[in-house]
Amino acid sequence: MKKRWRNIFFLCGLAAVVIMLLTMKSDWHQVRGVLTQAGIWFPVIVLLWGAVYVLNACSFGLIIRDGHSGRVPFGRIFQLTVSGYALNYVTPLGLLGGEPYRILELGGYVGRRKAASSTILYAMMHVCSHFCLWMTGVIVYVLLHFLADAGKYPLGTGMVILLSLMGVVFATVLYLFSLGYRKGFVVKVFGLLCRVPLVRRWAVGFRDSHLEQLASVDEQIAALHAERRTPFWGSLLLEYMARVLSSLEYWLLIGLLVPGFTFFDGLLVLAFSSLFSNMVFFSPMQLGGREGGMAIAASGLQVPGAYGVYVSLVTRVRELVWTVVGILLMKLHHDTGNTD
Repeated sequence: MKKRWRNIFFLCGLAAVVIMLLTMKSDWHQVRGVLTQAGIWFPVIVLLWGAVYVLNACSFGLIIRDGHSGRVPFGRIFQLTVSGYALNYVTPLGLLGGEPYRILELGGYVGRRKAASSTILYAMMHVCSHFCLWMTGVIVYVLLHFLADAGKYPLGTGMVILLSLMGVVFATVLYLFSLGYRKGFVVKVFGLLCRVPLVRRWAVGFRDSHLEQLASVDEQIAALHAERRTPFWGSLLLEYMARVLSSLEYWLLIGLLVPGFTFFDGLLVLAFSSLFSNMVFFSPMQLGGREGGMAIAASGLQVPGAYGVYVSLVTRVRELVWTVVGILLMKLHHDTGNTD
């Protein structure tokens, strides 16, 4: 990537972090209070997310390394993973910052087309792992109702309808993902965008001028699924493991304060709070959505609302720490040049 573009990404990310710090609804006394309450567990959680990002980077690396493209050092993949997520956190609508950055930087190693297909496929893996997690949440809740405590995990008429609807939706989406993996989906997505009024003109122009490149990306996505099945399933498994590992954050923060709060409860809180927060993906760092989702998920498991606020604020500060790390890492590497 040219130095100019790298500086633009860096400055945009830095500016977004500064703006969020200045507009935080919580005052610094409240932040200091919850961090004091978390104690040693806050740095533990920060390190835990370092392990989560390592799994993410391993997943990304399996997709990139096909034996034909240039070798990308794992440290570089880890940096692109963390910095890409940092840009996504601070960018409205998510993926508008991190994915273009990864493509431009990775292109210096493997070429622009390979970088685009690898980045898009990894983004699909990341999103697919979320749906796998949400489906796991539905299954775990039902199992806990029958095997653990029906009173703690009630299955009234409303809950049965809600879980059934969620299960059908998640299963349908996972099936659509499987079709996209087998046949590619980029050209089809642009075909749909060509029918959307607000972006139709841009989408038609981009599709017509880049149709060959878009088809090439689809071919590489389908090839990974058909010809490199072990890396494909390994990448998806690592992403799913990263989601499950991150649920330890909620178990550590809530389980220390609420007797009887189990690891599976932490998994359920993660699943349903992330589902709610991803419904407001247009907000930078999902402001408001995460807190609302946390409150709903915690109250559903009979956790006092004050603990939900406490945990959401701690996780928000943890996200901010890793966002700053990701932005700073953008400046701490050597330029690899540009390859088209």
